Amino acid sequence: MAAVQHQHSLARQQALQLLYQYEVTGSALDRLATTECLMVEVGMPSSFTWRLLKGACAHLDEVDALIGQAAKNWSLQRLPLVDLCVLRLAVYEMKYVREVPISVTINEAVELARVFGGDDDSPRFINGVLGNIDKTLRGKKPQPGEALQPGEEH
Repeated sequence: MAAVQHQHSLARQQALQLLYQYEVTGSALDRLATTECLMVEVGMPSSFTWRLLKGACAHLDEVDALIGQAAKNWSLQRLPLVDLCVLRLAVYEMKYVREVPISVTINEAVELARVFGGDDDSPRFINGVLGNIDKTLRGKKPQPGEALQPGEEH
């Protein structure tokens, strides 16, 4: 189980790097995966990497709509690009990757934000947005200013 978690963590990191590069360069997804820099750093993208990357891109309008609703008083254009990419991948995973618990997805996204995020507030912001999206996906309407409590299920 731990090996799968580590593989998924690496796949999320790869997907984040590829999605960011895709957003910045506008290159085709398949072409980005063969960049020498990525292969040297973290190896060839796994099938889970592709699943996240292609899924997030295929459902971009739906994913962005969920992020826009959950990111109170923030337009997507104002978000740091890294944070937006982390959110897009996590929202896709929360909604469509059923074998991964939502709490794991949120924790992994927060960790990605901690390592790669746009600023010091990125992990907290991403946790809050994803917590709101989790409640939306479960049919609960988040209350204004409501935050997740430590130990609360995501």
